[in-house]
Amino acid sequence: MIDGLLQVLEASDPTQANELFMREMAKGRDALEIHLSLFPLVQRVLNPPFINPHLPKMYCIYRELIPYLKKDEIPAFIRLEITEYAKRPKLEKLPKANLLTSTVSFTDVESAIREQDWEKTSLLMATFYAQAGGTELARRLLLLGSGYLNHSLGHSISCTVFILLELLDRTDQDLWPAFTTLADYFCKGGFHTTPPLRKTPAFPSNEIFDQHLLQASSGRGIVNLHHTITIYAMDRVRHFFTTEEYNHLVGAWIAFMEDKKSKLEVLDLPRMELPADYAGFYKTFSRLEAKSLVASIGEMIATPQGREKLGRFLIKNLCDHYRGNYNPHYLTGLGSALWVADHYWKQVPIVLNALFQYIDFLFDSLKFED
Repeated sequence: MIDGLLQVLEASDPTQANELFMREMAKGRDALEIHLSLFPLVQRVLNPPFINPHLPKMYCIYRELIPYLKKDEIPAFIRLEITEYAKRPKLEKLPKANLLTSTVSFTDVESAIREQDWEKTSLLMATFYAQAGGTELARRLLLLGSGYLNHSLGHSISCTVFILLELLDRTDQDLWPAFTTLADYFCKGGFHTTPPLRKTPAFPSNEIFDQHLLQASSGRGIVNLHHTITIYAMDRVRHFFTTEEYNHLVGAWIAFMEDKKSKLEVLDLPRMELPADYAGFYKTFSRLEAKSLVASIGEMIATPQGREKLGRFLIKNLCDHYRGNYNPHYLTGLGSALWVADHYWKQVPIVLNALFQYIDFLFDSLKFED
């Protein structure tokens, strides 16, 4: 079955892909198993006219969000995933080359990117991975990407992080498609020079960091949403870096936001009744009124159970409101908002700000689709 599904995904046939998936679900196939089998193809899914590898990144985001769902709710989520992969064109297949026997430095990788040589960059990345290890490749690519946040709206970090996490996690798979996608993106983006480390004396204190997180979660629309998405991505790979290097990344994120003003978007919201069940949440969600929904879910962030329920309800609503089209940031933004809720739940104003920023973006997009 999986070969047939991969073929129709490759051919960008969403109708047949949907039919094949539903047929397998009727046979009792595990939806998560199907998701895992998509890895090689997903790395090559494009999202024109953007050069950013939104869909390869989404492959990792799906698995971050799946734990919020009950088992019988996962198939609808994977069905959405498969439909979106099938709709889009795919990056040209690059024949797999033999790894170089000579020692490859990261400077060699940067030089190939500067030459915009996709094939050479792919081979050098793969060889560097084999010689220096996946974590070292990830660390160096992300430090390189840190110099281009303003040029890429943060994607040089936020997309790259999640592709690299999959690359490190799926060592049982053919990683060549992931190398070709990263090479394609860095060449097209012109990300070729690692910046010097910022002279940041220390990681910002909790209080100062909270101020910047409030700044990130302030403002409406896709540009401001990326400020929150970027720090979410950075935090996911914090363990790759020395203290000095991570301070540099945080400094680059702060500079990326420039002088944006902080604003409590949902201050003094009228208290609303907490939805007792999914039906109540769905009814509130369906009005597509961001402040009303945030006002009704404020109490859910106080406990792990409440935050888990919130994540589940939001994912289910995305599936239930799906009409055959979505913006990949619906899920990336959700991942970042839930990350803020899970890590900073004691900072209620910041969490509500992040939830409003995401939900407001989502609802504006859904209204436009209608």
